Amino acid sequence: MAKRKREAKMQAINTILGRMREKGDQPAIFWENNALSYRNFCEMIEEWVARLPETGVGAGSVCAVLSDYSPQTCALFFALMTRKAIIVPFTPEIEKDMPDLLPIAGAQHLFRFDRDDNWQQESLPDAGQNALVETFRSRQSPGLIVFTSGSTGKPKGILHDCERVMQKFVAERNGWRTVLFLMMDHFGGFNTLLSAFTYGGAAVCLPSRSPDDVCAAIAASGADLLPTTPTFLNLLIASGVYRSHDLSSIKLITYGTEVMPDATLKKTREIFPNARLKQTYGLSELGVLRSKSESDDSPWVKIGGDGFEVKIIDSTLWVRSQANMIGYLNAPNAIDADGWMCTGDKVQVRGEFMRILGRKSDMINVGGQKVFPLEIENVLLEAENIGEASVFAQPHPIMGQVVYAKVSLIQPEDPVMLTERLRKHCFQRLAKYKVPLRFRIAATDDLHSDRFKKIRQE
Repeated sequence: MAKRKREAKMQAINTILGRMREKGDQPAIFWENNALSYRNFCEMIEEWVARLPETGVGAGSVCAVLSDYSPQTCALFFALMTRKAIIVPFTPEIEKDMPDLLPIAGAQHLFRFDRDDNWQQESLPDAGQNALVETFRSRQSPGLIVFTSGSTGKPKGILHDCERVMQKFVAERNGWRTVLFLMMDHFGGFNTLLSAFTYGGAAVCLPSRSPDDVCAAIAASGADLLPTTPTFLNLLIASGVYRSHDLSSIKLITYGTEVMPDATLKKTREIFPNARLKQTYGLSELGVLRSKSESDDSPWVKIGGDGFEVKIIDSTLWVRSQANMIGYLNAPNAIDADGWMCTGDKVQVRGEFMRILGRKSDMINVGGQKVFPLEIENVLLEAENIGEASVFAQPHPIMGQVVYAKVSLIQPEDPVMLTERLRKHCFQRLAKYKVPLRFRIAATDDLHSDRFKKIRQE
């Protein structure tokens, strides 16, 4: 009886693994110019399932994984879920932060992978276990711990039930040959990884996330789905490398994690005339919501349904999810007694569609006037020779806050002439209080994080 109950708890994961085994010789992973079949991938998973007890990993073990996407890493994730372990993914970009994050997660094991997909496993010192993790272990369910970026404070550890996360993938849908662009240590990346395999599609791993390497991987694999960020799309546009690669296989581009500038959306549509563009929305605490863009060139989107509910209070989006996080490991719960969470995103509403304006925390208060950086960034990106723009608040003794802007250039330009040109450009299109008081030239890499999200600060 107890065994049947435990198997019921793993119903979604077992269903999806069974579906993957049926795909046989279909390609599952593209990595280093080679294609790995589902047959070989499932064998790799079974090897890990058999190996894990030898490394001391069992149900409830908290296992950190340091890697980017690779065949062995992906196989290990499915094996850890099969063994009902708790996965804590890390990427090389945040390795320097791991000494602070591993104790929060209560990690007991660390699996490191190198660029050749070789691995090492080490047992970690006992730092005590988080009370929420201890309680979760009684579920006998696999878990996932991801950390917020910490852009507004200390990173928060978020615990999810993997079986609950996987339930939305049980209903069969069309599979896509998916570029694994979004980092696997955030929920959006983990969601992309799962969707690539659970619908019988294929995962395309990247040697790096430079525009040239992404384009080369698309051309070599025939990828048809690119989940990415507006910041990366803007980098791709500014680089011009798309002209040197055959990207005609792309049928769908999904973008999220930050607000899309109108100018970037328009240019992306021109570069990929045969692809649909779809805005996505999600939070690490709640999961990735179903979404439907009003049109390919529209910033308006309908979100919710399939286990998600939304409501608007004071122009702020609230979400309730059937796949809510179990909770934070090191912060008070952000979900109210009725299951709702305030996202902090300000929105406009038009019928069943909404337009996301940006985070309340990014809003600039100029003498009582509210300014959203996106509006000004849209205007700056319409100007000649501007590759990227980042707008943010700076303190002011009289106005409280004023608008500052950093821009990257496509070609070198005299800073004085640039400031004069951009100021004139903005005055023609914006109210006076919205015009940046200062413009500064910055390198493109200084305007975005390792996750290709825009940085809005000096």
